[in-house]
Amino acid sequence: MKSKYLHLILPGLVAFQLQAQAQQSAQTKFIDPANMDLSVKPGDDFYEYASGTWIKNNPVPAKETRWGSFNVLRDFNINAVKGIIEEAAGNKNAPAGSPEKRVGDFYTAAMDSVTIEKLGYTPIKKDLARVNSIKDLSGILNEAAVLRTSGLASPFFSFYVGQDRKNVNNMVPQLSQGGTSLPDRDYYLKSDARSLKIQEAYKTYMTKLFRLTGSTEAEAKKNADIVFNFEKTLAADQLSRVELRDPHKTYNKFAISEFSKNTPVFNWPSMLSKLKVSGQDTILVGVPSFFTALNSTLKQTPVNDLKVYLKWNVLKNSASYLSSPFVAAQFEYNQVLSGQRVQTPRWQRMSSLTDNSIGDLLGQLYVKTYFKPEAKARMQVLVENLRKAFEIRIKNLDWMSDVTKEKALAKLHAFRPKIGYPDKWKNYDGLAITSGTFFQNVRNADTWAYNEMVGQLGKPVDRSRWGMTAPTVNAYYSPVMNEIVFPAGILQFPFFDPNADDAVNYGGIGAVIGHEMSHGFDDSGSQYDKDGSLRNWWTAEDLARFKEKTKALGEQFDKYTVLDTLHVNGKFTMGENIGDLGGLNAAYEAFKMTKQGQSNDKIDGFTPDQRFFLSWAQVWRGNILPETAAQFILTDPHSPGQYRTIGAPVNMDAWYEAFNVQPGDKLYKKPEERIRIW
Repeated sequence: MKSKYLHLILPGLVAFQLQAQAQQSAQTKFIDPANMDLSVKPGDDFYEYASGTWIKNNPVPAKETRWGSFNVLRDFNINAVKGIIEEAAGNKNAPAGSPEKRVGDFYTAAMDSVTIEKLGYTPIKKDLARVNSIKDLSGILNEAAVLRTSGLASPFFSFYVGQDRKNVNNMVPQLSQGGTSLPDRDYYLKSDARSLKIQEAYKTYMTKLFRLTGSTEAEAKKNADIVFNFEKTLAADQLSRVELRDPHKTYNKFAISEFSKNTPVFNWPSMLSKLKVSGQDTILVGVPSFFTALNSTLKQTPVNDLKVYLKWNVLKNSASYLSSPFVAAQFEYNQVLSGQRVQTPRWQRMSSLTDNSIGDLLGQLYVKTYFKPEAKARMQVLVENLRKAFEIRIKNLDWMSDVTKEKALAKLHAFRPKIGYPDKWKNYDGLAITSGTFFQNVRNADTWAYNEMVGQLGKPVDRSRWGMTAPTVNAYYSPVMNEIVFPAGILQFPFFDPNADDAVNYGGIGAVIGHEMSHGFDDSGSQYDKDGSLRNWWTAEDLARFKEKTKALGEQFDKYTVLDTLHVNGKFTMGENIGDLGGLNAAYEAFKMTKQGQSNDKIDGFTPDQRFFLSWAQVWRGNILPETAAQFILTDPHSPGQYRTIGAPVNMDAWYEAFNVQPGDKLYKKPEERIRIW
């Protein structure tokens, strides 16, 4: 399980092929006027100016829900990953236990559709029968533990093992709200036309899966209503995503025996033992009120209804690994959520599943071919340049006292960068993988991952762990680790190209590095000190000034319209917006230290500063289906690409100077209204 405290540059994980595209880079126009709409004034619509022609010429393909620079890389790279996996699958001489053998066997079983079709839902019949035999509430809770430890489902609530945010050298068991299936609690609680359509699609999906496992139409519809109403009750007791962003609000430490007094239904000493947790006397609870309410809900809900709910948990988490009727039903439901027109090809889904399940095995094969030592060396230089730039900016802040600056600089200097791939690969000892048992391979991998997670209890924090696999174009900041992490996949255009000029690389990968550094100082990350502990290091006056600035940034983004009446949620996206603003400013500061940054020499008709901002803009260009856009407003803490393109630049004097943006232009902000944080 990935840490819930990671702060990402992107909403999705994207991978790429480094080598083949590098052969094209010498001929590439890194800032190509053919992709722009030069009829638009940059000061009126910088997004359209920078990417308008590209956007018009690149509609969303049928198998996608959005299409932009990252999706182009994903599509290119998934074929590269497919090549690695298929080569492993075809290697009959791969030694037993080797990464090649295990990756190849996992993928071979995943692609054996003949066997999968023959089995139907046989792989989960025992699970459904076991749930059906439950007699009482105690049996319900026992089964919930069985489903969780097997990796098959996570009913009722969220459980994981992670660092204690106020004592970061300790790993502790942690509980948070959960138990629902729709992407956000608001889907249950709202009654607008869009939400009602999704609710009906969800009920139809449940009805189909219950029908596919033997229920009559009437029984299946009844079951769908039972599940929906139960989950709606859970949703009503959940905090919003905005509320969950407050790390103090979600830090509630209890003695396990004391927490049991508040939620006696669970008998936590017994429940945790069933969850394979031993030797622990305290637990962290994200939303105590949720568990108090859940305690009452479980007592009031008929056991038969709870059995239906558990069956649904088995079904929904297994559907994509069963025969085609289950996969088709799942896709029909996802179509309503996302608007995607055709199913993603099976080979693509299974390649991604291989990475998600045994990513460190696949990663070892990936970096042998697609990550070169010179790429890591270049990245190390860029990280240090951005750290120097960020230091300069902190020292020059006019709103922060020297006392707080000293603490901020100490935190910046303590940042630990991780680049490329782990120093120590997971070897997945004890994980059984064969070429003929797809569903069992998936369950074995999930069980192994669960056991690895709880196995961290009672041990020193492993600071070598990674929250992403190596073939990933993404990056993250972890506040409890105080580390910035850049997997091998990030070093590719439009982020980075060894043949590109500094303006392009600093506007791309430089802004990514700065973005992750800024997460250490966003509205949430700034509450953690240099050691990663949730501890205040601000003076009261400086913190008040910081909050004034973040409030203004939130108000800026609140005004951006995404779809009909839907607006960006400035509070929900605050962390990522601060990351973009701080990151782009730091990247520009670092760029101005380079030879090109200090020159006025044009390339393809654009000045160095123009190329810097255009590089930033082309990273975020893209199209998105309206259904997906509506979903992301509720679930994605990143602002839409068009507003990431303009949100930071309109607050930077350098952007106004680069494009001669003047009063009267639609994006113009008066100098005194420009938001300057980091």
